[in-house]
Amino acid sequence: MAGGECKLLLEGAQQLVLVCAKGEKYLLEAGMQHLAVLENASVVIGKDGYIKAVGDADAIRKQFSGVFFERIIDCSGKCILPGLVDAHTHPVWAGDRVHEFALKLAGASYMDIHQAGGGIHFTVEHTQKALEDELLKSFKCRLLRMLRAGTTLVECKSGYGLNLETEIKMLRVIERARQDMAISISSTYCGAHSVPKGKTAIEAADDIIQRHLPKLKELDLNGEIHVDNIDVFCEKGVFDLNSTRRILQAGKDIGLQINFHGDELHPMKCAELGAEMGARAVSHLEEISDEGITALARARCAAVLLPTTAYILRLKQPQARKMLKEGVIVALGSDFNPNAYCCSMLMVMHLACVNMKMSMKEALAAATINAAYALGKSDSHGSIETGKQGDLIIINSPRWEHLIYQFGGHQELIECVIVKGKIVYKNDSILDF
Repeated sequence: MAGGECKLLLEGAQQLVLVCAKGEKYLLEAGMQHLAVLENASVVIGKDGYIKAVGDADAIRKQFSGVFFERIIDCSGKCILPGLVDAHTHPVWAGDRVHEFALKLAGASYMDIHQAGGGIHFTVEHTQKALEDELLKSFKCRLLRMLRAGTTLVECKSGYGLNLETEIKMLRVIERARQDMAISISSTYCGAHSVPKGKTAIEAADDIIQRHLPKLKELDLNGEIHVDNIDVFCEKGVFDLNSTRRILQAGKDIGLQINFHGDELHPMKCAELGAEMGARAVSHLEEISDEGITALARARCAAVLLPTTAYILRLKQPQARKMLKEGVIVALGSDFNPNAYCCSMLMVMHLACVNMKMSMKEALAAATINAAYALGKSDSHGSIETGKQGDLIIINSPRWEHLIYQFGGHQELIECVIVKGKIVYKNDSILDF
């Protein structure tokens, strides 16, 4: 290629982990065993922020011999991987619940705390009182922590408002961050996160369908807020299957992807409901039925597994191995929230391997291409392929597995985080001797 300009050349990586090389939208168990990995390889990102070429370092150097690069990074002895994707978070809130951690350690269950007015209700009370700018400030800090840990696409839910005013406030905060920050955001309306005090589940569902969702549609048409997904916490004592169905259908009718909490604390047949309704994903699934696993596999509905939640709440671990064997698209998320305070998908992958018996290859695929699929974004995110967004991480190691092996070690491991070809984080603590 003669002449022209490009933004960035990442040159001569010891390992370049593409994850996918043939445009796959997701990987099932068999495909996860054969991740696309190149050695002595380079990546070219254009001025538009999208990947222009990947391949052997010598071939890339020859192909782009006449091209001017704004920046060239020598990646010899290092690994390049796709930016990680966090498929499930609750990062907009005020009022942490550190005091409840002690209660859990003493044996209190999630629903014990919830029914005593704590849990979600505690955070709702503080979030309702918080100013929008206060929420935005703390939210941006959390997003920066995620970015420094390699996450370049994150799903962000509302759900600590429960009334229309606060839910809209939270969604405005998410939209403002989407406009201001490098990290990519998939926005989720989760007004059915709990039943507001003084209402029944049926009354809350009616309010969401008649008032909340029409307002979201109006704000979207006006260009003020864009929401991607609709979520409901379908659980015993919260929203039953029928109320969940009504809310999800109303959200689907205004163009939102269905992506909801299900089968976490009790078997609710949520996986079957998600498959029936054409959901993009169902999260948690600690109590999924065998029939639910079969239904998810047939419907190509992603299972977003959250190993942090099962770990912190001492729940039964999701059946990752059975889901993979049965042909389910398995994705991962951090479930970042006041109850499970984890900003790092590296730690999530490690827990998935140790506690859910996933392999490192499976965990990486679940935190990249499959998590992107769960958000409807696998055409642009989740792998290093020509035409995709130039979101990558560089790690200071000759083998990519160190990303998962080094539990809690990302502060010294991740050298660079790149979004759309722009370096958005450079770890100055890593020195070349």
